[in-house]
Amino acid sequence: MSKLGYYVAAMRLRTLPLSLAGVSLGLMLAASDYIVRWDVVLFTVLTALFLQILSNVSNELGDALRGTDSGDRQGPAYSISAGRLGIRDFKVMVWVYAVLSALSGLALIKCSYGTLLSLESVLFMILGFAAISSAMRYTLGKSPYGYRGMGDVYVFIFFGIVSVLGSYLIAAHDIPSWFLLLPASAIGFFSMAVLNVNNIRDMSTDAATRMTVPLKIGEKGAKVYQTVLIVLGWAAMLGYAFSRVFSLWHYLFVLTLPLFVLHVAGVWRGHGRSLDSMLPLLVISTFLFALLGGLGFIVFLF
Repeated sequence: MSKLGYYVAAMRLRTLPLSLAGVSLGLMLAASDYIVRWDVVLFTVLTALFLQILSNVSNELGDALRGTDSGDRQGPAYSISAGRLGIRDFKVMVWVYAVLSALSGLALIKCSYGTLLSLESVLFMILGFAAISSAMRYTLGKSPYGYRGMGDVYVFIFFGIVSVLGSYLIAAHDIPSWFLLLPASAIGFFSMAVLNVNNIRDMSTDAATRMTVPLKIGEKGAKVYQTVLIVLGWAAMLGYAFSRVFSLWHYLFVLTLPLFVLHVAGVWRGHGRSLDSMLPLLVISTFLFALLGGLGFIVFLF
């Protein structure tokens, strides 16, 4: 593989659908209630992708600097630990994606509000700064929250609440009902589940360097926790669909249920490296859940 190939691999492409799940659902729900501009959709998607890639390269850099990744890790080999890219390469990538995230975010705000000087624009810029900081500080910095067992909280907030409600608000300029917290929470719970199954897989190698929820509650407790997160996500989205005018289209996301059942069953059967396949399965399941969840409300209009 060429060096360019390792730069692409460092982006961890299999994680990108998760970053698109929340913004896709938020934008589609907004489109079911308001007219949404396509330039806003474009820059919302680009900003979400840049933030996810920033998080991925920052995490690998932080783990490498702290000596967390090792040859016996259970997941796929990373570019630094495999000796394919150096620390300097990743430091450059962190800054590149941080700048791209900021520029794309500013373009999004300008397209949506027509100015960067309004109160709403300033508030979104503050939120964007917080999102960039959060993406970088999972394993980077003096006190990374990913090493203190706080990753679940940040994932729920930024991949769930901020992703869905933020994309809805930037597109619609209004939050008509706080019932929207339900679909936002659904994506938040599923995103927490992605992190949790990753941490269950890596328990043996994480034990010496960091604290995660599975290390706190044990493997069996973490699998119970995984099941609860999936159930909560489904309960939240079903509650939102129930709160709207009844239509079978609003329950289109139920078609993804077999994928989630397959995931939960695989988590309970698996251990260590065998759990790695459960990550992309849950990522794709969450993405399809979001797409069908949003599509059901759009199709209902016709």
